[in-house]
Amino acid sequence: MTVTRIEELSRSRCKIYLEDSFAFVLYKGELRLFGVREQEELSEESYREIMQEVLPKRATLRCMNLLQSRAYTESKLRSKLKEGGYPQECIDSALAYVKSYHYVDDLQFAKDYIVNQAGKKSKRVLEQDLIARGVSRDEIEAAFAEAAEKGDGPDELALAQMWLAKKRYDPAQADFAEKRKAAAFLYRKGISAETIRKAMELADEL
Repeated sequence: MTVTRIEELSRSRCKIYLEDSFAFVLYKGELRLFGVREQEELSEESYREIMQEVLPKRATLRCMNLLQSRAYTESKLRSKLKEGGYPQECIDSALAYVKSYHYVDDLQFAKDYIVNQAGKKSKRVLEQDLIARGVSRDEIEAAFAEAAEKGDGPDELALAQMWLAKKRYDPAQADFAEKRKAAAFLYRKGISAETIRKAMELADEL
């Protein structure tokens, strides 16, 4: 296959195009090592070594380095590797490796996220956050079920009361418009209408 273009990505790395399509990113030293030159043929041996040895190993190391700083979902790790210009098969190989050792576990990520954020966010917002991070709905449901069983899930009534207190909501002084504004605020936080009603009734009793 022909190297149709070499595009400098940084001082040390280049994007390589084969047959007019983006193929992968290599360090400049690797261009010399594998004989990668514009408008010249890339040998099958070099291509195979790049795709089966060099890039899968590099993608795996990239995953491991990212996971040292914080937890990632599989979807977010895939996005990071894609941004780095890794071919899909190398991304798949790297993710298979880290998943095999449970370095990436979306269900555990969801469980931990719920426990850590339960005192700050409603269930609806937590669900939205996890979906945005690529966690499946089945795994989200399982994580919430376990959190509820252990008493680690969000207490939405307590959250609503806390947020009303922070807003200095005073039902004795609030007119209809202010009460509606307070209810709308809680709804935007992901609190259900029924829980909002209970929280405001309890505030009236204080």
